Amino acid sequence: MVTDTATRDSKGRFKGSASAKGGEGKSSNFGMVAGAVAGGAALGILAMFGRKAAVQAPTALAGNWDEALVLEHQATLKVFDAIEATDEHNTVKRSMLLSHLKHALLKHAVEEENVIYPALREIGQRDAADELTKEHGYVKQYLYELENIPNASPAWITKVREFRADIEKHMQEEEMQLFPMLRAQLSEEKNKALTLTMNKEGFKVA
Repeated sequence: MVTDTATRDSKGRFKGSASAKGGEGKSSNFGMVAGAVAGGAALGILAMFGRKAAVQAPTALAGNWDEALVLEHQATLKVFDAIEATDEHNTVKRSMLLSHLKHALLKHAVEEENVIYPALREIGQRDAADELTKEHGYVKQYLYELENIPNASPAWITKVREFRADIEKHMQEEEMQLFPMLRAQLSEEKNKALTLTMNKEGFKVA
């Protein structure tokens, strides 16, 4: 059963996620990996587990496809937290974190665009799926712009915050509305099959 929660931090930013029964323990387990990566220890994680294992961690530790995607959302927000904690003197760290963010979002987009959004279209949510795909295009635009703005400039961190605000809206719509809708309309067998297919797609690019 999926329950929706939405909280905001002291700056009013969305911190909520749709969580499944039993997901709290899985989220706690994943927190060690996500926290280490977001905190700037990405190279250490890669050395211990390999790139695929580190990037695939949310999917591996979650049960169903929706739980895995929510954990990936949470990991993405942790990377944004780490980026926003830097200043103009941390150019190397900013570059490393942006690279990690770009790779994680690529994997996430492949999973959603190749598996989840087609499943949404199958249950009659074509317009919603098309709009989500369109929003992924703007994610790529933000990443392109951040790659081409000097990361020591005030414009860079301003763009990061604009990016975060837009991507949180995207995440909230998925977690609070579309993911629960899709999961509820599919049989347990179909949800398991969707999870397996999504895991395979994500592993290809992890």
